[in-house]
Amino acid sequence: MDWDKLRIFHAVADVGSLTHAGDSLHLSQSAVSRQIRGLEEALSVTLFHRHARGLILTEQGELLYSATRDMAKRLAAATARIRDSEDEVFGELRVTTTTGFGTLWLAPRLPRLYEQYPNLKINLMLDERIVDLPMREADVAIRLKEPSQADLIRRRLMDVRMRFYASQSYVTRHGRPDTTEELMRHRIIGHAPDAPQVAAGQTWLRPFLDADHSSHLTVNNYFGILQAVIHSLGIGALPDYIALGNAELVNVVPSQASSVVPVYLAYPEELRHSKRVAAFREFVLEEITAYKRAQKAAAMLD
Repeated sequence: MDWDKLRIFHAVADVGSLTHAGDSLHLSQSAVSRQIRGLEEALSVTLFHRHARGLILTEQGELLYSATRDMAKRLAAATARIRDSEDEVFGELRVTTTTGFGTLWLAPRLPRLYEQYPNLKINLMLDERIVDLPMREADVAIRLKEPSQADLIRRRLMDVRMRFYASQSYVTRHGRPDTTEELMRHRIIGHAPDAPQVAAGQTWLRPFLDADHSSHLTVNNYFGILQAVIHSLGIGALPDYIALGNAELVNVVPSQASSVVPVYLAYPEELRHSKRVAAFREFVLEEITAYKRAQKAAAMLD
């Protein structure tokens, strides 16, 4: 099968347009069309339905696109390994983690990574969805549960608990609850029960949201919950990693906390020798060590 035709087919299938595919490949629309027609003739099938809104893959086209997508991922992995054979750390590294952890813990620390590796390009993919690392949907993952996929190298980084936080201004205005009973009389801000979240936090928070109160607030990510807390809308259920160094937050009813949520770093076995992955892994481990040291110092001052 003609590899060049497959490359052009994959580009067209990606964007659903001969014109846009031609632009990305630096080919004319007619040249792209000829290659697709030649591939269809060679396979004796129709690969696309022509539609007013663009091109739609046929069933046979979907099968071929699945194969070319896998080929593209394997080619990207091979390219990464080849580039990693050089001394310099550079190029794209796709990192996936949750919206909360990525926004509130990881992103604020990334300047130190870029200072060390200015030619490294991080593609930070914030999503609650578990992406398929072995299929190279991402290169590295930081997950708030132990990865279950096979052929992954994994390392437990730290443990997180969900706790209740209020702003200093909220406590000044409404008082600081010291018991669970007093806490129940305040507006609780937390994840909606049907929003993607860690099971430990969901189980712990549900009785508070189910309590008899007329005005709770639910948000589908921790960044939104934090903003609501900072603006004194109520008392928020947040991961404890956000409180370190944030003088505006007050941990109310410290005895209330979720069970442990483990945080893991994971990446595919085939990237074991990747310099980019190694650079990111060492950066994260250094930041975790510094975080734990600061956390221990703060606990001694309490």
